Amino acid sequence: MLAKRVFDLAVTAALLPIAVPLLLLTATAAAVTSGGPVLVRETRAGLAGRPFGMLTLRTPVDGLLRRWRLDVLPRLIHVLRGEMSLVGPCALPPGHPSATRARLVVRPGITGLWQVGGRSELPWEEMDVLDLHYIEQHWLGLDLAVLARTIPAVLAARR
Repeated sequence: MLAKRVFDLAVTAALLPIAVPLLLLTATAAAVTSGGPVLVRETRAGLAGRPFGMLTLRTPVDGLLRRWRLDVLPRLIHVLRGEMSLVGPCALPPGHPSATRARLVVRPGITGLWQVGGRSELPWEEMDVLDLHYIEQHWLGLDLAVLARTIPAVLAARR
């Protein structure tokens, strides 16, 4: 767990010089093209079931930000704070039927096997199976493989 946390912090710190200008640009686009707050806060269950307010960028322009996954840039803050990991199971609301005790032994992730495996094209049951597989098999090498597969998945702009 310590190696994963150090890895998360190092990669997030390396991503920040790219992410901050993108975040400012996308936040400006969200503010200009949609009414309401730029950031949306949703309660999610974190490690050991501790709730936290997960931030997501409001998605204007026909979901363009969501398709390119720019809406999740604010979640890097949660990685720095230790509420999320770069790679892990999907962050679920507290009390969600799939928020089982097994799922709560790891931090939820910005990306995971569910995202690189097809995201919204997968039925919920399959996403749940992929998350549970990650929880049982997670190690730093798997995180590296998922991160490497995340980039092509985002560039392919899968929904």
